[in-house]
Amino acid sequence: MKLLNAGNNKTVKGEKWGWRTYGLHLAPYNLSGKNVCSHASTGCAEACLNTAGRGIMHTVQEARIKKTKWFFEDRESFMSQLSKEIVSGAKSAVKKNLHSCFRLNLTSDLPWHQLSVIKDNPLLRFYDYTKDKARFLRYLSGLLPSNYHLTYSRSETTPDKEVHDLCSRGGNVAVVFKDHLPSTWQGIRVVNGDINDLRFQDPSGIIVGLKAKGTAGKKDKTGFVLEPSPLSERLPC
Repeated sequence: MKLLNAGNNKTVKGEKWGWRTYGLHLAPYNLSGKNVCSHASTGCAEACLNTAGRGIMHTVQEARIKKTKWFFEDRESFMSQLSKEIVSGAKSAVKKNLHSCFRLNLTSDLPWHQLSVIKDNPLLRFYDYTKDKARFLRYLSGLLPSNYHLTYSRSETTPDKEVHDLCSRGGNVAVVFKDHLPSTWQGIRVVNGDINDLRFQDPSGIIVGLKAKGTAGKKDKTGFVLEPSPLSERLPC
């Protein structure tokens, strides 16, 4: 079974900037019987993009569940296959005159830094979003592999002060907005995170603005999706 894909509607945008993203889709939350998103909030769960695009297909959902069970039931062979695909993906990108990068938590929030795959490929770029604050603080303290970039994901349970504190330390925080992206949020600069998925190229200490996707995200009532101030200046699309 192939583990990595070579881009979805968002990650493929990075090729305009010279990067090919290879991503891993697992079955989020406990859909496989194992919870791969232990820090997910109610709002995050309801707005999950697991069923976006081809994810709505039954065969795709079954494949993600099989991958997740493989990860937990036979870790050694799973990691062996993943390592092979990472090496292969990097070589394939070079042939296309592209750099390669890898996002292993497309629909999960697992601590990949605790496994060897990132450290074993120090010349390759890995990145993820995470809601694990402890993991993110370790990242900000330089305790994670230097080739692994993390963006913290705000949820409806995240205090505004926490967002300010993390940004003041040089961290980037992803915030989901409804309808449009403001140029600033509570005095913090917002960059358009929908232009591409290359989060490791973002400046430090900013808000990564993302527009709500899908019916669930746009109808959010939990506070996961924020309504920009009507007086805020809009970012260009």
